[in-house]
Amino acid sequence: MTETKREVERKYESDDDGLPDLTGVAGVAAVLDKGVTELDATYYDTADARLSAASLTLRRRTGGSDAGWHLKFPVAPGVRDEIRAPLSDTLPRALAGLVRSRVRDAGLAPVVRLRSARDVRELVDAEGRLLAEVSADAVRADRLTGDGGSARWTEIEVELADDGDPDFLDEVEERLRAAGVRPSGSASKLARALAETEPRRKKDGKPRRKPQAGGRRAPQKTASGATATAGDHVLAYLRTQRDAIVALDPAVRRELPDSVHGMRVATRRMRSAFRSYIKVLDRTVTDPAGEELKWLAGELGVDRDQEVLTDRLTAALDALPRPLVVGPVRKRLRTWARAGSNGSRRRLIAVLDGARYLTLLDTLDRLLDEPPLLPAAAGTPEKVLAKAVRKDLARVATLVQEALAQPPGTGRDLALHEARKKAKRTRYCAETAAPALGGPAADLVRHMKSLQGLLGDHQDSVMAREALRGLAAQAHAAGESAFTYGLLHGREERRAELAEAALPQAWETTGAATAV
Repeated sequence: MTETKREVERKYESDDDGLPDLTGVAGVAAVLDKGVTELDATYYDTADARLSAASLTLRRRTGGSDAGWHLKFPVAPGVRDEIRAPLSDTLPRALAGLVRSRVRDAGLAPVVRLRSARDVRELVDAEGRLLAEVSADAVRADRLTGDGGSARWTEIEVELADDGDPDFLDEVEERLRAAGVRPSGSASKLARALAETEPRRKKDGKPRRKPQAGGRRAPQKTASGATATAGDHVLAYLRTQRDAIVALDPAVRRELPDSVHGMRVATRRMRSAFRSYIKVLDRTVTDPAGEELKWLAGELGVDRDQEVLTDRLTAALDALPRPLVVGPVRKRLRTWARAGSNGSRRRLIAVLDGARYLTLLDTLDRLLDEPPLLPAAAGTPEKVLAKAVRKDLARVATLVQEALAQPPGTGRDLALHEARKKAKRTRYCAETAAPALGGPAADLVRHMKSLQGLLGDHQDSVMAREALRGLAAQAHAAGESAFTYGLLHGREERRAELAEAALPQAWETTGAATAV
């Protein structure tokens, strides 16, 4: 069992011990002394500090009202989500899952122990409602690895009450600054502990290398800091997508909004780049990885596709005048939606916990650490990347023209679906090239996104009509009226016709506005 708490807090440091007088803060009617609490926390990470590099903190803490395991994810500056689990001797399974995409088989071990004497004050308004909790923490940090260094400091922490007004923190800060208190230079106690207890050099005399967020090397750069070759641009794009997959894994497990969609898009972008830039990367290496990315996108799409289709049908039903909704249409739609997603959540978590998925992440890391570059990778971006973009764009043009040349029906629907997939791939190809090619590539991204939206609406109509035919058959078999399903089917046919009619003009606009 876990619970999530959104922390909105600010950290400060002072040359003086204790807390300044906060009775003058606007809106504060009383400052309540809650006494001193002894806290003892052990922080865990991998040997190469993968969690710390991603600004994640995992600890086991005793003392205080929230003793247990805590995993913190950054949300925004000064804002973190803390996932809490009950105190136990071993890491709870739920928290282990949330860090699995980064930890994998590396293992977690204690890295720092923080013992704090926390002097707490509660700031309350005239009605006794909590506005914020302010504490002065006398901290001792002991590194549990390497040379085992120690450090001590005093830190002031101001945490906003649940559902509090963030502007109140400005009022508190104004009072603290007036008392000589200054914002902390560290984002967290762990970050400060690691910085102040880390040996400056390894025993061989070489500086320690700061790990990348995924525990891997950063892309090679020129002396000016700019990527220099076509290969550099492609690899930078691929690294961004790999990092997105890893970072979104815990969000998918937590069922955060758009997390599944975002992770699925990252897999598609990566796979598209493999296929578009076959002159840059050896496809004998990238093709197998691409197939595994396709598998992952399919697993991620089970819930997503059903959700999108359900939302479309529900919105269409809501738009109908009440007299045109004949029979238990809404109930049948809800039953159909639940049946379509039954068990898919458990299946997705099993996929993310499975060996195949973790092997894919390791494969992507190896591919990016030792990229299978072909001779064209050393070429100038303006030549190599532009050629790949033009090739994809030409293929889109052919597919759109071939689709529109077919008579309405299944053949045209399938051809337009293929054109949609190619438009999406061309968009991602242009995204990769945009940092090097500038405005023309950025324009193409925008136009491909618009074309993709038009073709996507057409494909969604195809899928909606298929679902409506199935729902109508179920209703008829149950002795219910199929009138409403037929009406919605007709409206979807009209939407598809409008999308097809808009395609020639949309393509003409795209062709005239892009010159990569």
